[in-house]
Amino acid sequence: MTAGEPAPLLERREGAVAVLTLNRPTRLNALTVHSYREITRALSLAATDDGVAVVVLEGAGRGFCSGADLVALREMGDDTSELTAAFEELVQELVAFPKPLLAAVHGVAVGLGFTLLLHCDLVVVADDARLRAPFTALGTSPEAASSWLLPRLVGAQRAADLLLTARWISGTEAVGMGLAVRSCAAAEVQRVTLDLAREIAALPGAAVSAAKALLREAWAEDARAAVVREVAASKVLRARLGPLGGPAGR
Repeated sequence: MTAGEPAPLLERREGAVAVLTLNRPTRLNALTVHSYREITRALSLAATDDGVAVVVLEGAGRGFCSGADLVALREMGDDTSELTAAFEELVQELVAFPKPLLAAVHGVAVGLGFTLLLHCDLVVVADDARLRAPFTALGTSPEAASSWLLPRLVGAQRAADLLLTARWISGTEAVGMGLAVRSCAAAEVQRVTLDLAREIAALPGAAVSAAKALLREAWAEDARAAVVREVAASKVLRARLGPLGGPAGR
């Protein structure tokens, strides 16, 4: 982060709900190494904070998240080791996160802005939101365990449709596929998500944590294995197709 640049992540508390806001609105909240590290840090702190019962992810400005900042990625040249390490640390934090994780999605959710949602327990999406897994179009592989998570959530045929074609889907379609729990008008997404988070936060925390753990029994091991396979495939594609064949979709 350069001097004078706003913090890439804003944090606030709404009672027992921690709200994390992706905050690069002029770049549609495109993610950088610093963004990855800040999200990882905030989730790690929330995981061990007894005052936090639920975490909500949202995006500032016109959209949720447009994935990796491709300009910053190109400026890195061939050495993306720092980016890859920060990205993998974030994914590991998402996989292990023990508390309910919700997302409020409006505008676009692309690349990691899309795959991040697969790690959320509940997603509320604007009717007119636009979501995309762009990896084949970018010449890279699926990421963030999406090659395993997506078929598990939506079924093999729908997962193949989304990953092979890299097509856009609407918020309404995302709900129909099971990628989100409900849709609403864009102006209502943050309120509806926060209301849902407060409803969960009002319940006995130990019971909520136990329910999440049971829902995700043996889930983490398979997700981590998928990440290893995806990283290996990404390296092969990067060697064959050039710089945008690396973590370009992130």
